[in-house]
Amino acid sequence: MSIPVETRRTTAHRRQGLWIAALVHRLSGIALACFLPLHFLALGLAIEGEARLDSFLAWTEQPVVKLAESGLVFLLTIHLLGGLRILYIETVGWRPVQKIVAAAIGAAAVLLAFIFLVRVF
Repeated sequence: MSIPVETRRTTAHRRQGLWIAALVHRLSGIALACFLPLHFLALGLAIEGEARLDSFLAWTEQPVVKLAESGLVFLLTIHLLGGLRILYIETVGWRPVQKIVAAAIGAAAVLLAFIFLVRVF
């Protein structure tokens, strides 16, 4: 007993670039939300006193933390530019150039994260 072809779920759309761009936008939003508690911890340390904040800032000088910060810049860039792409689609409407825009957004995010990484090291 097999399921008729017209009622089967297809996942072919998941290989398209724009679906992947939408997925990356959602995942970057989740990752940024997971980062917020660490950011609030740093702000709390600033309130507690200068010595606590200085020790936290000294910890952030480690190369692994700088690499993570560059990942954060990538997530922020891809999420911001992906959101602007969605706003453009909702306001102006669909244009065939959307795949190129999505690829350019990804390239811009990688480039900005790399520039940030080079500047912090």
